[in-house]
Amino acid sequence: MDSADLGDELNCSICLNVYTEPVTLSCGHNFCQVCIVSVLDTHEGSGAYTCPDCRAEFQERPALHRNVTLCNIAKRYLSTHSEYEETRVCCTYCIHSTVPAVKYCLMCEAYLCDNHLKVHSKSEEHVLTESSTALHSKKCSVHKKALQYYCMKDSICICLTCCLAGEHKGHQVEPLIEATEKKKKKLKNILKKLISKEKQTERSLQTLQEHQSRAQEKTADEVERVTALFRNIRRQLEDLEKIVLSMISRQEERVSLISDLIQQLEIKKNELCSKICHIETLCDTTDPLTFLEEQETNREDFCDVKEGNIEKESKKFLIVDDLDKDLILETLNKGFCDIMTGAKKMISGHNEEDLLLDVNTAGINTEISADLKTASWSQIKQILPETSRRFQRYQVLSTKHFSSGQHFWDVETNKLGVCSLGMCYPSIPRKGDVADIGYNNKSWSLWRPYNSNKYLLVHDSKEIQATHNISCQRFRIYLDYEAGQLSFYELCDPIRHLHTFTTTFTEPLHAAFYVCNAWIRIRS
Repeated sequence: MDSADLGDELNCSICLNVYTEPVTLSCGHNFCQVCIVSVLDTHEGSGAYTCPDCRAEFQERPALHRNVTLCNIAKRYLSTHSEYEETRVCCTYCIHSTVPAVKYCLMCEAYLCDNHLKVHSKSEEHVLTESSTALHSKKCSVHKKALQYYCMKDSICICLTCCLAGEHKGHQVEPLIEATEKKKKKLKNILKKLISKEKQTERSLQTLQEHQSRAQEKTADEVERVTALFRNIRRQLEDLEKIVLSMISRQEERVSLISDLIQQLEIKKNELCSKICHIETLCDTTDPLTFLEEQETNREDFCDVKEGNIEKESKKFLIVDDLDKDLILETLNKGFCDIMTGAKKMISGHNEEDLLLDVNTAGINTEISADLKTASWSQIKQILPETSRRFQRYQVLSTKHFSSGQHFWDVETNKLGVCSLGMCYPSIPRKGDVADIGYNNKSWSLWRPYNSNKYLLVHDSKEIQATHNISCQRFRIYLDYEAGQLSFYELCDPIRHLHTFTTTFTEPLHAAFYVCNAWIRIRS
């Protein structure tokens, strides 16, 4: 028996594949254990069991006996012919030559090559699938007929007999082609949504990548700027060090002059000591004649006791301190201040503003200091002329407004009462609660509720609570008009960023303040 005939003898008549764990019925026919069990299960309750090959009937479910010999033969055959059989898919109708099949007809149960496919029936009953050796997946495992329909209820492919008399009788079914088209339509809709989501995700990805690129550029620019800042500070410190050391060096020259004077005074002291000794000796002379002769001879030298230039110079040095510490400290202080001022401007890129409060906008319960720097709550209502610019109660604006550029200023307040600091358009309402800074679409504020250390960031009545308690009462406000950014910082140690409002400014901006049982001061 050749290899092909042996393969036919080893095929299960149910799955049409080489036996897997073959078992034998009492009638002598062999089947895969899984296949015959599945068939016998379908006969349950019918009153009889039949052999799929010879139709022999059994009143009771037949016992299955494992065919060990056939199992070993099948395994040996598969080990030597499995690879060959997998590729051996040929046209059924090309009997005189081996021609590869391209399609399989479920109705005809035949493989078709390109030539036979062209003349094959195109009717719906002839369902064409990809060519395959797994014929059991193309045929009904129960009725051994072509799978032509799809059961909507059980989501399974079935044959015509399953529809008419099998377990799928009465179920909603559709032809395979129609069911496939519907499934494809649903998948296409899902695909369309997925493509849309993919494009959306791609746009988000691109946006994030662009943001990342801009952030990296900003970081690189900031690194370069900070590096230049410290390089400039180091240069200025070195210049300041040279100036101060030069001052100290000039004052050291006075020390060398003092050394010369000391040497001259020592010489003069020795001369004076010599004269003193000589005069003392004369004074001790008892012989009048000798004394008078010696005294007359050295009269001019003895009388020369006037103050000389050396003494005058030494007194000058004593009057003036050798090292002017105050001058050195003042030079250092001015130098450090200049360095810090330049560094602060270079760090922030903003101009520090010296703001003044506009008394013509102050509410009747708001008292403005003489230097126009402090706004305080006043229990006594101020007698002020009514104007369209004046707030009704507790607020005041700055005299200066900003319509471009980058600016910042510092403020401080007490720990009591209600206060708010921020910015607003000149078109902000002036009366009622709607005029409060932040509680309209014309203003932005850092708001402190009554006697609280939990501040709120407010715009258009939308409140955002600060992420931490405020530990000090000094704040800095940054404005970048073109970028549409207004930032608040707490000037504690270390400085903490509180919040940044981002928008597009449409009007000039004034600094704005609100005080009730509190005060706010603009720091110069």
